[in-house]
Amino acid sequence: MDNRPIGVFDSGVGGLTALKELRCLLPEENIIYFGDTARLPYGTRSRETLLKYIAQDIAFLRRYDCKLILAACGTVSTNITPELAQSAGVPFLGVLEPAVKAACAATKNGRIGVIATPSSIRTGAYQQAIANLQPSFQVTVKGCPLLVPLVENGFIQPDNEITEKVVRIYLDPVKEAGVDTLILGCTHFPLISKIIGRVMGSGTVLIDAGECLARQARRELEKRDAFGTGGNTSYFVTDSTEDFSQIASLFLEDSVGGDVKWVNIDSL
Repeated sequence: MDNRPIGVFDSGVGGLTALKELRCLLPEENIIYFGDTARLPYGTRSRETLLKYIAQDIAFLRRYDCKLILAACGTVSTNITPELAQSAGVPFLGVLEPAVKAACAATKNGRIGVIATPSSIRTGAYQQAIANLQPSFQVTVKGCPLLVPLVENGFIQPDNEITEKVVRIYLDPVKEAGVDTLILGCTHFPLISKIIGRVMGSGTVLIDAGECLARQARRELEKRDAFGTGGNTSYFVTDSTEDFSQIASLFLEDSVGGDVKWVNIDSL
């Protein structure tokens, strides 16, 4: 038994999609969630800036003696260097590998779509990871810079006309490519999955990268016989705790109350 917490981080609220699945799969685990809300979105930053932020995020979670550190962020997962991942000092998991494996297993026609932040798409990481598993598969990618701000500002209702219009603009060329499987390569995107699913059509399988990450985390704990007890979740953010509490409660369908603490960004 290992009662140390699992550390989860993201630039904002997107990582809550992974957190929600973690709480379902591992209800007895203690979890530390860190949202770098003062510096979102990560997906439009330069790689040099991203690596600085990632190093600071990992350093913050290391303060809590985490047994696993999860990057519940597609941008982090596609930009991180092996050296930075190793600096965690404990198993470090991102969304890239589990999402790609799930997509390759799900597709029937070998045509996979990926929507993510521009920074993730620029790395070519999803294309390369799919090619490593299935070289014959066709991959269509699309950077979607406007979707993260829409989600962060609560434009997530299934009938939201603004979000649906933006989604259609981004996804029309992906749909035209004939993909039957679509990786939601940013953990913000599952929060508008009903809109995405409606635009893509019922024949398209949506791969939730945060959900895939949570399942991998469970397998990692099982492999190490490192399950814990407690079931507590603590939240830390670098901007308004009140704003985060409101939107997090909406996404998680559960009040986070006064459990959100502010972190001085200059201390990271």
